[in-house]
Amino acid sequence: MSQIHEECGVFGIFAPDVRDVAGICYYALFALQHRGQESAGIVVNRDGVFTTYKDEGLVNDVFTAENLARLGEGNMAIGHVRYSTTGCGGRENAQPIVVNHLKGNMALAHNGNLVNSYELRRALEEEGSIFHTTTDTEVISYIITKERVKRRSIEEAVLGAMDRLKGAYSLVVMSPSKLIAVRDPNGFHPLCYGKREDGAYLVASESCALDAVGATLIRELDPGEMLVFTQDGVLFERSHCGGKKSLCVFEYLYIARPDSVIEGKSVHEARKRAGRFLAEKYHIDADVVVGVPDSGLDAAYGYAEASGIPYAIGFIKNKYIGRTFIAPVQAAREDRVRIKLNVLRSAIEGKRVVLVDDSIVRGTTCARIVKMLRAAGATEVHLLSSAPAFLNPCFYGTDIDSRENLIACKHTVEEIAQIIGADSVGYLPLEKVAFLAGGDGTGFCTACFDGNYPTEQPTAGEKNRFERPISENPKYRKD
Repeated sequence: MSQIHEECGVFGIFAPDVRDVAGICYYALFALQHRGQESAGIVVNRDGVFTTYKDEGLVNDVFTAENLARLGEGNMAIGHVRYSTTGCGGRENAQPIVVNHLKGNMALAHNGNLVNSYELRRALEEEGSIFHTTTDTEVISYIITKERVKRRSIEEAVLGAMDRLKGAYSLVVMSPSKLIAVRDPNGFHPLCYGKREDGAYLVASESCALDAVGATLIRELDPGEMLVFTQDGVLFERSHCGGKKSLCVFEYLYIARPDSVIEGKSVHEARKRAGRFLAEKYHIDADVVVGVPDSGLDAAYGYAEASGIPYAIGFIKNKYIGRTFIAPVQAAREDRVRIKLNVLRSAIEGKRVVLVDDSIVRGTTCARIVKMLRAAGATEVHLLSSAPAFLNPCFYGTDIDSRENLIACKHTVEEIAQIIGADSVGYLPLEKVAFLAGGDGTGFCTACFDGNYPTEQPTAGEKNRFERPISENPKYRKD
């Protein structure tokens, strides 16, 4: 947990006729790769027959030309890229999940995290349900399936499930004849839809995925809203709307791609605004402003604009190494920052540097980056975070499930600067974080910074709550 890990990315397409929906899904998942790099999957629907392929790895590794060809054509498809926030990695936890039930097939892709998944799963297990994964996505699939058996349609089943689900969920659900998109009543994470000129409708976690496949963004789903795509058109269901809007503000700070638009606001401009807020707070006598690739770059540019200190490219990133690069031994793991990033010495040597990063979590990665700058000849390094200090766990999908490894929970700002090796450290002021998107400062979840949770907190919030050993899990008998 040296850095924050991403959410997941979901995508769906409903076309008026049979075509290469798998190929469209493939390119959309490429655009959403930043949201998850552990696994990827696609389910294609042709006349109610589902064909699935999913595996561990990046999109380009999972979907070879041969694997895409096996999926075939169809008029619907859903896709998913995953970073695990509940349940470990592994092929068995890859999404989408496919369920065969009494009334047909269903495929489901999920972004978010339930706060009541532990209770729901335990109740299902007591009824005899058997789980094949350790994700809360499978819990959602069971709840929807149980509702589907006793209701007239898949959309009624999803609405019934929403009455039981608590927490964050942006879902894409596919039945034999319908594609459904639904966002939780708090709207913790984004979900948008658009349309192509050929008549196909598309749903995605971010607008950048729509851009990648030639679709025009129509709008974001409202919190609690459900869209049903059929051959007869689009049905809008808003019976669960009207709750407290709580969009994760970290979508703007780090998670989303800078070219995405979330609820009408540019992510790139939000990050530049964070840099300008930092410049208002911290007046540093320096020679150059440098951002940590990738999500620290926009904030660094904003700081440079507002402060008048020149902006410089301080790091060259190895674009051939993904975010999930795994070093095989401890010695190599210590060097992985240098493998991913190299300092541009000519921009740094002999200069006082303002270093802007998206966040300071554990502090280990920041310390290595500061050390690299000093080795390249920086005379001073002042580290600024475009996020406030992380003081609380997140239960809605970001990979912070405890306070144990959060450096700001244990040390003062001065102590953090000493630990990291920086001349000074500064955070985005908490009172500014809700104004990043340029609105009135309402409608955001900032619980990881201020502890004001918009929902009840889970009784079991650990990421591995479904994988604890017997000695730590009282619900299992030791036999």
